[in-house]
Amino acid sequence: MVTRLAFISLLLCVLHAAGAPADTMTGTLNERVRTLQLTDPDGLPAQMPVVALNAPVPLSVEFDVLHDDRDYLRYRLVHCDASWHPSLLAEAEYLDGFNEATVEDWAYSEATDVPYTHYRIDFPTPDMMPRLSGNYLLQVYPENDPDDVWAQVRLLVSEQVAAVNADITSHTDVDYNDARQQLSVAVDVERASVADPFNELTLYIQQNGRYDSEVAITHPLRASRTEAVYEHQPQLIFDGGNEYRRFETINEYYPGMGVESITWAAPYYHYTLAVDEPRAETPYSYDSTQAGRYLVRRQNASDSRTEASYGVVHFALRADEIPGAMIFIDGDLTSRRFDSEALMHYNPDTGCYERAMLLKQGAYNYQYLVVPPGARRGYTAPVEGDRYNTRNEYLIKVYHRAPAARYDRLIAVALIR
Repeated sequence: MVTRLAFISLLLCVLHAAGAPADTMTGTLNERVRTLQLTDPDGLPAQMPVVALNAPVPLSVEFDVLHDDRDYLRYRLVHCDASWHPSLLAEAEYLDGFNEATVEDWAYSEATDVPYTHYRIDFPTPDMMPRLSGNYLLQVYPENDPDDVWAQVRLLVSEQVAAVNADITSHTDVDYNDARQQLSVAVDVERASVADPFNELTLYIQQNGRYDSEVAITHPLRASRTEAVYEHQPQLIFDGGNEYRRFETINEYYPGMGVESITWAAPYYHYTLAVDEPRAETPYSYDSTQAGRYLVRRQNASDSRTEASYGVVHFALRADEIPGAMIFIDGDLTSRRFDSEALMHYNPDTGCYERAMLLKQGAYNYQYLVVPPGARRGYTAPVEGDRYNTRNEYLIKVYHRAPAARYDRLIAVALIR
């Protein structure tokens, strides 16, 4: 058993090392920190983790700490390059103000089974204002130990000086109305001060918030002085996937959507979801989902951020064991991380892959990703299936790096569906 656990831990480390470095992934790094979420000014899950450089509309980083008292927390910003490695810029180069602030917006939970404190950080603020565009990592830590990062969130600061036009088609270069979708993207850089669009731009494309399948394209198919066109390139073809699954735990007294039963075992309510079945061989069925996001909500609460309770949610996927492969729960509920909390375990007695997860009451999207032996990313095909007509979201980021430049400008971000 020790050998098997060590092997799984090694595989998880390898998966985190794929693409962007593991220590800059959005996520919670302390087991008491839960429900890390980026929200818009209306308190809803943010559609994009983006603020404009010159006319920012603040976003909020929200999270809970399972504790019956306040923790004294602080936060800072780390500037990163396009691939999320910390840049070599000094703080004074990328930031106006102080790169350290106290988390002052907090509130105790009210009448919940397990006490917690809810925290909120608005970004940016007049005292901590980015001077440059690009990737930023917001890190939260206790004030007496700056090296002990409890949570971190990836944020994008964009100049929005380039225009992005994109189309999605199921008539791909490898199949026709089958299992994939293909993008074509045109970037107008006339206002972006780009001397050589063919060699100075890098395009990053992300499907449904997933970093494991994100692609980077370093050269367009063709370019003029003011436009770069990306089309008929292999990186522009994505697996279609399927609509996300959904469940609701907004009420602890009767089962909501996708919940089969609710039981009490101190100190938590336990929500057992209906057993999921593979959808790889079933016909496509449209469902209006939020591409893996979740909404914190407790029925009849005046403020769910402090009145929603925590409960244990039990997932089960009925499927034959896939030797050597790993199955992960994907969505914002796991911060898109392939870690031990998201990893499902096969139970031969039930014939199911199973996972129990502590979650705040709300409405959730999720799906199952399979990582085959030797793979460095997850795949939807084995469990969810790939459908050309799935309604996917694509986040397109355009970075500019001029010769001799010391950082990657983020000149445009667009979300297409």
